[in-house]
Amino acid sequence: MSLAAEGPAEAGQIGEIPGVAEGQLFPSREELARAGVHREVRAGITGKAARGAESIVLSGGYDDIDRGDTLIYTGHGGQNEAKEQVSDQSFSARGNAALKTSMILAAPVRVIRGRGKNERRNAHIFNPPLHGYRYDGLYFVVECRYEVIDDFRMCRFVMVKADPVDTITPSGSFEISSEKWHGGLPLGNSNPDRRAVNGSRVSRSAEVANSVKKLYDHTCQICGNRLEVSGRGYSEGAHIQPVSGGHDGPDVPENMLCLCPNCHVQFDYGAIIIHEDYTLTCNGEPVGELRRSPAHRIDKMHLAYHCQRFTE
Repeated sequence: MSLAAEGPAEAGQIGEIPGVAEGQLFPSREELARAGVHREVRAGITGKAARGAESIVLSGGYDDIDRGDTLIYTGHGGQNEAKEQVSDQSFSARGNAALKTSMILAAPVRVIRGRGKNERRNAHIFNPPLHGYRYDGLYFVVECRYEVIDDFRMCRFVMVKADPVDTITPSGSFEISSEKWHGGLPLGNSNPDRRAVNGSRVSRSAEVANSVKKLYDHTCQICGNRLEVSGRGYSEGAHIQPVSGGHDGPDVPENMLCLCPNCHVQFDYGAIIIHEDYTLTCNGEPVGELRRSPAHRIDKMHLAYHCQRFTE
């Protein structure tokens, strides 16, 4: 499990650190901090909610699952002075909130692996360094969720390594020459590279989504707005329990909502919660009730699944 404590909050750098190569070793946490790779000397997460996480340290926590290019990182909080878990964790804790922001912004996070203090801990680290700490590159947070571990709700972050083909520009406390900027915005690339990406995704039925959207005439079930594009209604079909990412939700009307793009994003990230009685909260504040059609049965099991993922 990661150790976190209040520490320096001044802005550091998101992304790669100039002059620091992947695989570079550091003898101590102090040297990591001095190089700007991980500025917290004790905490496992550097960053804050407003701008995202800069870096994390994997040091063999029992709850972390490290498979190299993918990992499930456990957040911080709820421990006593003996480092025993005595209460639930929360996504409002600074480090956990920072990692959640990184997910929403799709911002990279530096990952550092350290050697645990005993062989049992080392078994939980993929290819741990023989000594000290090793910078292992950039990862993206692709999901955050609550999981119950030993009767406590823990913050868990699914992270995947950034594609080495991608060029990820550092951001944060650094300067950019005026030649690269125009009007405060980057010039970008007028002829970006194209490349093929191989992968797989869960098959979704357009018929299911279109039938639900047609039933509501493209009117958002949450906010009641109806968008029009060239005289035609526009809405998005949103699964309540995701069909991918290990959630294994069904692609059926009972697990589908008709939402506008804004509410869709807020719902997917847990800012909007639909409760069992169909009342709505947005960022913890009540905002009304879900609009429903008698012809559309919504399975409350899927609502409970979504609610459990994001509520305290």
